[in-house]
Amino acid sequence: MGDRGAGRAFIGSFTSAGGRGIVAAEVDPRTGALTETGAGDAVPDPSYLAAGPTAEGGPVLYAVSETAQGTVAAYDIAGPLPRPICAPVAVCGDAPTHLAVAGGHLLTANYGSGSVTVLPLAADGTPLPASAVLRHEGTGPDPARQLAPHAHQVLPDPSGRWVLSVDLGTDSVRICSLDAERGELTLHGETALPPGTGPRHLAFHPAGRHAYVLGELEPTVTLCRWDAAGGALEPVGERRLFPDSSDGPAYPSAPVVSHDGRHLWAAVRGTDTIAVLALDETGEKAEAVASVPCGGHWPRDLTLDPAGTRLYAANERSGDVTWFDLDPATGIPHRAGSLAVPAASRVIFV
Repeated sequence: MGDRGAGRAFIGSFTSAGGRGIVAAEVDPRTGALTETGAGDAVPDPSYLAAGPTAEGGPVLYAVSETAQGTVAAYDIAGPLPRPICAPVAVCGDAPTHLAVAGGHLLTANYGSGSVTVLPLAADGTPLPASAVLRHEGTGPDPARQLAPHAHQVLPDPSGRWVLSVDLGTDSVRICSLDAERGELTLHGETALPPGTGPRHLAFHPAGRHAYVLGELEPTVTLCRWDAAGGALEPVGERRLFPDSSDGPAYPSAPVVSHDGRHLWAAVRGTDTIAVLALDETGEKAEAVASVPCGGHWPRDLTLDPAGTRLYAANERSGDVTWFDLDPATGIPHRAGSLAVPAASRVIFV
């Protein structure tokens, strides 16, 4: 795997915890090192970022504002710093934690209200008022975290036919169809996961036939078959993230799958580690092979660079982004550097 220029990076953060909003950085194509070029705090707590193309050309950067009355913001990134292209738009939900672009719409997962919001996108990438809000229902066995639905992630499947939402509060993943003309979500099915695992995020295998659902309340990953034709997610196994049980309290946050489908990584808060799992040729079996320090404290997110040769951990409580070179044979990350970013929560390459 050779290096390719990763272009630019943008880093979300929690302004309520000392963050400076969205931090822009240049990426050294040889070493992967990040160099900050500036920051902007147009909205509070832009904790999660995504990018999407517009009908008129260049990419637009999107951010949730993870606040009680949540909003989304859109940015022009043609210049040195992200420039807001419109006023923040309400998501009609509380504490949005994740967003994605699908079918000409912006989707948000609203943790506080346990819902998913659909916002149409104009030709220039501007989000329009919400066209639909799909509210989750259900509970889980954890009395502290699962008394109500808590949608934590929403994303399109690799085929583009379905939208999946991962709910920590109900121990389930919902599969929906998106009507691109009307901007409406219709529930197609719901997959139950092991009770009390608190699913947070999932990641697809590059072949598109398997998905890996990371639990937050238990340090496990649920391995699933994905049928894009029928829109069906079928659990086929569960694995703990560590080779042994000596790591102590653990709160996983973000799964990442290698471009070749051989490795699965997971950021784990509490232990402040990156778990490394080897996937078999089918993508249906996983073996925990290592756990390495994340380079800081409380890794909220983990990102693979466009070349697939490095991992970037957004360490929220230590206030840094740490990057790692990846051994192509073993998948073991090796720390290569870090950039101070107070209350870092998400890294994205554009």
